[in-house]
Amino acid sequence: MSTAAGCVTFLGSGTSHGVPMIGCRCAVCQSADERDRRTRPSIYIQFDDGTSVLVDTTPDLRTQALRFGVERVDAILFTHCHADHVMGLDDVRRFNVLQGGRPITCYGDDHTLDNLRRIFSYAFDATDHGGGLPRIELQRLAGPLSVAGHQIVPVPVWHGPRLILGYRVGGFAYLTDCNGIPDDSWPLLGQLDTLVIDAVRHRSHGTHFNVAGALGVIERLAPRRAYLTHICHDLPHAATNAQLPAGVELAYDGLVLEI
Repeated sequence: MSTAAGCVTFLGSGTSHGVPMIGCRCAVCQSADERDRRTRPSIYIQFDDGTSVLVDTTPDLRTQALRFGVERVDAILFTHCHADHVMGLDDVRRFNVLQGGRPITCYGDDHTLDNLRRIFSYAFDATDHGGGLPRIELQRLAGPLSVAGHQIVPVPVWHGPRLILGYRVGGFAYLTDCNGIPDDSWPLLGQLDTLVIDAVRHRSHGTHFNVAGALGVIERLAPRRAYLTHICHDLPHAATNAQLPAGVELAYDGLVLEI
């Protein structure tokens, strides 16, 4: 596995509802701890040479970019096509402008790309001129890819009955929205320095790892450190961290990791 140097910023660490949830007055949704305020899940990878890669375009993308100073996107990696991971795609128009009108390549599996073409059909219609169009190019993933010389490895994972994609960059792996790892994917996750993995809550879930399930994966892979993401309002940040094993923590919006 090739090495990579840079940093990862968690733009969002929450579930599809976000935290606080609309109309909820639970302790976490009313928490004064900023780490309990979770927008929809996404990360931003910045390599030391300035190359920047966004993983997923959440409905909160504009707010996330403003909050964390995201001003450049060289490529977008999509994990899958659920609304909390794609519905901010139109906001890449601003990155097009900042980058001189250059199209941004978006990578994903066939199912995701087909849905992006359907949901954002206007972006691919040369006769649609109203309101500005995001300039994007869709690229099917059939194996490892290189973005400006940086190798990125897609890692298939189960999200309920369907295979979606996680990603590995050097010793860093990001596996959101998953509740199982296929046999062929385990070898792609060997010798990790940092693992980020879905852990929605303590109770079981049909399409996401719960905390116990995520800890089981962490124990098997034995990364140097691990972070849990896609977190719902059942898990208060400070109290949950106090119960986790050494080397495992909840991620939070704005967390920055060196890779």
